[in-house]
Amino acid sequence: MKLRPLRKGFIYILLMLTGAMILAGCSRKQDASKEETDLKEQSYIEITQSEAKEMMDSEEELVILDVRTDEEFIEGHIVGAVLLPVGEIPDRAEEMLPDKDKKILVYCHSGRRSKVASYELAELGYKNVYEFGGIIDWEYDIVK
Repeated sequence: MKLRPLRKGFIYILLMLTGAMILAGCSRKQDASKEETDLKEQSYIEITQSEAKEMMDSEEELVILDVRTDEEFIEGHIVGAVLLPVGEIPDRAEEMLPDKDKKILVYCHSGRRSKVASYELAELGYKNVYEFGGIIDWEYDIVK
């Protein structure tokens, strides 16, 4: 008969530990959600090419960033674009783009490198990065 009080005590302790674990798990979930929100805030914005063109036409204070190779840039680029190949971003971004608050419109050939470059710029602390895909789909003027 002495086992019953021990069982009740054991069950009580087990329930308390389970409750504590559940509460701790909820806290971690909130932390993960906050980290995801922070990451989104640090990230870049994807826009359409027509939105990019509108921004280019209406705003003077922005950078049009071509992240392709030198050879690709020479073959043709968007009017007013600055070349910074994606592989050089970690080493040269701060030199070429000193204002981290300025709007930066990023493109490449097809959209793959521009996404990588936009992410890297956001990670470096650039706050207004807009990625609009590749020049392959650009329907507006280019410099050849």
